[in-house]
Amino acid sequence: MSAPRPAAILLDALGTLVALEPPAPRLRAELAQRFGLQISEADAARAIAAEIAYYRTHLDEGGDEIRLAALRRRCAEVLRSALPGEGAGLDLDPLLHALLASLHFTAFPDVRPALESARERGQRLVVVSNWDVSLVGVLRRLELEPLLDGIVTSAAAGVRKPSPAIFAQALELAGVGAGEAVHVGDTLDEDVAGARAAGIEPVLIHRGDGPPVTGVRTISSLAELASLPAA
Repeated sequence: MSAPRPAAILLDALGTLVALEPPAPRLRAELAQRFGLQISEADAARAIAAEIAYYRTHLDEGGDEIRLAALRRRCAEVLRSALPGEGAGLDLDPLLHALLASLHFTAFPDVRPALESARERGQRLVVVSNWDVSLVGVLRRLELEPLLDGIVTSAAAGVRKPSPAIFAQALELAGVGAGEAVHVGDTLDEDVAGARAAGIEPVLIHRGDGPPVTGVRTISSLAELASLPAA
């Protein structure tokens, strides 16, 4: 007899469901349009990299709309300090708008069909992501939210992957035990290690080229979830 399918699929967001389009060209265009500031592609890339590094360290501070707004202003300050020349003197509020306009997320082509197929099979779907509370809005704009049974962000949960505590919240939303779920993500240190610490079978999604990863169940597309048995 074949193994039963998992009752619930937990899913990472960035790199698994959604991609961030290269922000440096967008930032460069926004700065030129809004401020008449011309900077090189390399300078735009360095500035946005500094902002992203700060955000990744502090993203859990965006646990509600008020704290998220404050976090975004701090991110804009980091961006401003990393800009060359006249960029360091730009007004913060319009620069924040330019920053947000530079961050554009898209869903991978395999996501919607895979989620719709999983729902047809009766599987529960919960996103578990190291993100601020704006992730709900991102998934809503991409029209993925209605396909999900829950969204757990590290900022709202108060703990981030790989802690088992954030996975416990996701399992509660899904209404299943750890042995009835799999977690799909694209990182070894957060997704695979975190799922295993929570007693959940990890599934690594390995998009694109690169060496194979051993020791963990690996897929190259979410379409493969349709044939995924329980561990």
